[in-house]
Amino acid sequence: MFKTIIEDIRTVFEKDPAAKSVIEVLLCYPGLHALWFHRIAHFFYKRKEHVIARLISHSSRWITGIEIHPGATIGKKFFIDHGMGVVIGETTEIGNNCLLYQGVVLGGTSREKKKRHPTLGDNVVVGAGATLLGAIKVGDNARIGAGSVVLSDVPPRATVVGIPGRIGLGFSGKEIQALEHSKLPDPVADAIRLVLKEQDLLEKRLSKVESLEGITGEIDKYVEKKKKEIEKEFTEKRKKEK
Repeated sequence: MFKTIIEDIRTVFEKDPAAKSVIEVLLCYPGLHALWFHRIAHFFYKRKEHVIARLISHSSRWITGIEIHPGATIGKKFFIDHGMGVVIGETTEIGNNCLLYQGVVLGGTSREKKKRHPTLGDNVVVGAGATLLGAIKVGDNARIGAGSVVLSDVPPRATVVGIPGRIGLGFSGKEIQALEHSKLPDPVADAIRLVLKEQDLLEKRLSKVESLEGITGEIDKYVEKKKKEIEKEFTEKRKKEK
């Protein structure tokens, strides 16, 4: 247990550059406190002591502002930054080295007593206010942008943004070490850019067609002029013959 506590403290320093000292981490990090409360609650939950487990979880919610159901399974090196408003459902499974920011919801979409909450792989980062619903799977090294609503599976190493969540265009498949929101792909903006590019191409093609129509019009005028000249010449010849 001592090794686990040390690992948890080191994880805070790895994931939060604002951490200054061990004392500060021990006293002032609700995400760490919620994790420790959860470990105790989960211990009782696995032993069918559900009331005790829920009381511990309930107390943790009041103290930290973070609600983790005692049935949730959480891996090593897990960290919740800031933490207020985070909700983690009963059948949630979280892999190793995952990071959640404030306001994240890992919720269920079914009333049946079965797997109904998300499964997060290893090294997953979920941005502030993101909502993941249902028994979906988020692959290793995936990144979920702030405020996104994810309702379907996310492939490994993907970056998802938007409502509903979409994988950003131009995804390279390379592992992203940090969730830098200023560099997140914007699938809506990408789609608009593609539409504008296609519009520009169509306008150029239309201009060419219009220029051809102009040439055709000049040819028609020339033919009509020659036709009138021939008719006039033919009429004059007929008059002379008479």
